[in-house]
Amino acid sequence: MSQYRDQSGGSLSSLISGAVLGAAGLAWWLFSEAERRQKTKKHRAMLYAPRIQDGSEAFETSQQSGQGENKEHLEQRVEQLNSAIADVRKQLEDLGARS
Repeated sequence: MSQYRDQSGGSLSSLISGAVLGAAGLAWWLFSEAERRQKTKKHRAMLYAPRIQDGSEAFETSQQSGQGENKEHLEQRVEQLNSAIADVRKQLEDLGARS
């Protein structure tokens, strides 16, 4: 009968050590996955950073948010350029008439 008690004590310690090793393995795997995800986020952030530094990101967001405003601004700019072209044309005609 003592032979059975030794086996049950040994299997209990094997069960506990297996559970501890399994928990340690799971913790290590979860930790490595968390590190991998963190590295991936850092990598994405580094790829995104130059766009923020050169201002292109800010330009894109302002362009998307105010497209109607942008069209109005563009129309005003075209009118200003057409006015300037007409003024230059008039000056050139005046110079040609003087010659």
